[in-house]
Amino acid sequence: MHQNKLLRAALASATDDRIFYDLDGIAGQYATLLGELPGIAVRFAMKACPVDEVLARLAELGAGCDAASPYEIGQALRAGVPVGRIHYGNTIKSDRNIAEAYRLGVRDFATDSLADVAALAVHAPGARVFCRLATTGEGALWGLSRKFGCSAEDAVLVLEAARAAGLTPSGLSVHVGSQQMTSGAWQSALDELAALIETLNGRGILLDHVNLGGGLPALGVLDKRGQPLDPPLDKMFAVIREGMQHLREVSASPLEFLMEPGRHLVADHGAIRAHVSRLSARRQLSGERQHWLYLSCGKFNGLYEMDELQYRLEFPTHPGGHRVPAVVAGPTCDSDDAYAHEDGLVRVPAAAASGDPVWVFSCGAYATAYTTQGFNGFQPLPYTCIRGGDASTGGSE
Repeated sequence: MHQNKLLRAALASATDDRIFYDLDGIAGQYATLLGELPGIAVRFAMKACPVDEVLARLAELGAGCDAASPYEIGQALRAGVPVGRIHYGNTIKSDRNIAEAYRLGVRDFATDSLADVAALAVHAPGARVFCRLATTGEGALWGLSRKFGCSAEDAVLVLEAARAAGLTPSGLSVHVGSQQMTSGAWQSALDELAALIETLNGRGILLDHVNLGGGLPALGVLDKRGQPLDPPLDKMFAVIREGMQHLREVSASPLEFLMEPGRHLVADHGAIRAHVSRLSARRQLSGERQHWLYLSCGKFNGLYEMDELQYRLEFPTHPGGHRVPAVVAGPTCDSDDAYAHEDGLVRVPAAAASGDPVWVFSCGAYATAYTTQGFNGFQPLPYTCIRGGDASTGGSE
């Protein structure tokens, strides 16, 4: 996948390990999404990239935030996101969480249970609630099928309880799973939403919003065997557009639509400048001699998702030459800090030496969010945001 010149130039000029975020690339991805889904309102899933400059850039363009905690709400507000464009998208909330979010001005809350509705009625009186439907998560790298969401039958009870408690039963939400690879998952979710909206019409619950959640994929990552992922993005958008129109037709009240993209906006517009710690070879218990390429960053400081995918690597000081198949691993002493040791190997330069730079592409999603605060003494990577030739730096130095 082609990487833009601005991001590559930043990687080439870097002399230390760091993450780069291309704010113009993220803005372009946002514009493309709005072009594909006219009328959609974006609430960026800030868990994917809780970087102030990214939040501020998206806010400039009109996006809001899907926040999962009072801390995230506070960060979004400090980054300039209007409180009316922030919703509390986490169905898991303590009484204290709800009260603090309400104090900060948030009035839109996701829910999926009667217990949560009862707490919202006490601690967020008059709030608008979205009931999240459960999905199977089939077709996604991360299915999200168990912890969140309720059945359609329970959704009716939840929204009726919200109405009875003085809350506004505002909408429904779904999430088809993170890095969803099929259009069929969207079709199934939209069909279920349509049927449920018709049921709610008959109960006198007239919705004003449908939140289509996250799940839109990144394009530049590889599967666990190192093969390019090829999600049918055009088909997904076509299914979503048709589904939105169908929902408008079956609803007894005007509907507006939200979406909570995360990785889709940022993954392919982030890259890491890392370096080689060591390329070594040793005989395994099986008797096979195996190469291992140890990088300066791994699962705990930038590449958390290496258990489900591979990141594209480039070795700028070794553009050609002999390559060897290797397990790629991070620098820590944790055995999970590696990928491809079971499902496939990565071909790396045989001449790779300690200190050589390595560029890691399409890692803008969850690189900072999941990093530890120094596991094994390997610190979080600092980051630099680039925008039209300008750069701002943040993170741990």
